[in-house]
Amino acid sequence: MDRPDETVKFPSCDAYFDTIQSKKKLPLSLQESLTAAFAQIPVSSFPDVPNGRVIEIPGDTSVLDAVRILSEHNIRAAPVLNPECGAPADCKGRYLGIIDYSAIILWVLENAEIAAVALSAGSATAAGVGMGAVGAVGVAALGATGPAAVAGLTAAAVGAAVAGGLTAEKGVAKDGLTAADQLGEDFYKVLLQQEPFKSTTVRSIIESYRWSPFVPITLDTSMLTVLLLLSKYRLRNVPVIEPDKPIIKNFITQTGVVKGLQQCKGRDWFDYISALPLSDLGLPFMSLDEVITVNSGDLILEAFKCMKDNKIGGVPVVEGPNRKLVGSVSIRDIRFLLLRPDLFSNFRQLTVMEFMKTIGSTVPDSGNGLVKPPLTCSPDASLGSVIDSIASRITHRIYVVDGDFEVVGVVTLRDVISCFIYEPPGYCDNYLASAMDKLEEKGAGSVDTS
Repeated sequence: MDRPDETVKFPSCDAYFDTIQSKKKLPLSLQESLTAAFAQIPVSSFPDVPNGRVIEIPGDTSVLDAVRILSEHNIRAAPVLNPECGAPADCKGRYLGIIDYSAIILWVLENAEIAAVALSAGSATAAGVGMGAVGAVGVAALGATGPAAVAGLTAAAVGAAVAGGLTAEKGVAKDGLTAADQLGEDFYKVLLQQEPFKSTTVRSIIESYRWSPFVPITLDTSMLTVLLLLSKYRLRNVPVIEPDKPIIKNFITQTGVVKGLQQCKGRDWFDYISALPLSDLGLPFMSLDEVITVNSGDLILEAFKCMKDNKIGGVPVVEGPNRKLVGSVSIRDIRFLLLRPDLFSNFRQLTVMEFMKTIGSTVPDSGNGLVKPPLTCSPDASLGSVIDSIASRITHRIYVVDGDFEVVGVVTLRDVISCFIYEPPGYCDNYLASAMDKLEEKGAGSVDTS
């Protein structure tokens, strides 16, 4: 797996945005005019979600059912309702947060190891992680604590398995990682059919594996605030509530905003900016050395772990020393592992290429037989053509390739939005101050950087 040099780190919100502004070759007067215009447009003018109804998931919904809901509605995230009766009537009381594939993948990767040890012990209960478990082991198994406690749970489960002699009887190594390699179809029997895994709820996941803060806005908030939250402040979605009601009226995503920009064709400002080549906008912002890739021969779980570790939503799949692009994998592809276990009985040993080919054989119009043909553009492509390409598919990025199809950069939805705005001095001192506090509470690395 190819990663950037160890000294390369994702910049803070300010550093990222400052870098963007320094690279853009746009007249300052145009940027100021656009920013002022967006500041005058209320969020209420933004189109509603399809069918006019925001899909919400009750907090007591099982993980598997939540994945089904996201997949069936072709969405990446959804607000989570507080299932408790008598919850406060305000927005924070009604909603627990947002569930997305990012949080689910964290849960899957952590619990794959737990389930592996549980199986090597004969069952989750025998491994000491059943519903009757007590102490740190019990609460971690039930999703009441975070990843640190989960690590302790794995160790406890290993100890229980070894003490019971069941590991040796099964001919499985005495550590969770090796045991997981031998799981096969039984993994799903443990993770999705046995307790406590079967009863893991959406609520427990967002409490332990929350990826980004829940920052609702009101209908009278300006679109500039939304654009800044979705670009500089790294959020992928922003829930919109009515001023006097704690109900999510709309759900604005990066994808929705870029599609909205696409509808501005014919307006002078958009036509001028969209006709510029990527280089005039400083794109791609991420240099060649910063692009994180996975090799086609890497294990698929390593690819998902790479996304988790680097807080990114997708990676290009490459082959050879020149990093020739052969495919792509996104974080939402984890749904295939959960919804189609019949296809991935040996998923712990499955390579990225095998994963893409397996999904490609089952997905209609998959093009080259992979999960999806990678979305690409040339270094001299115009911003408008990039917007058209990204808006035509549900994807968060387009890969910049040279004539030999070598990956030389990536342009994300966040990058595209950032091209059209800048933050006026002191703007964050008002509304965005609370949003910044929420971001800092989770740490700069807890939100998605793509």
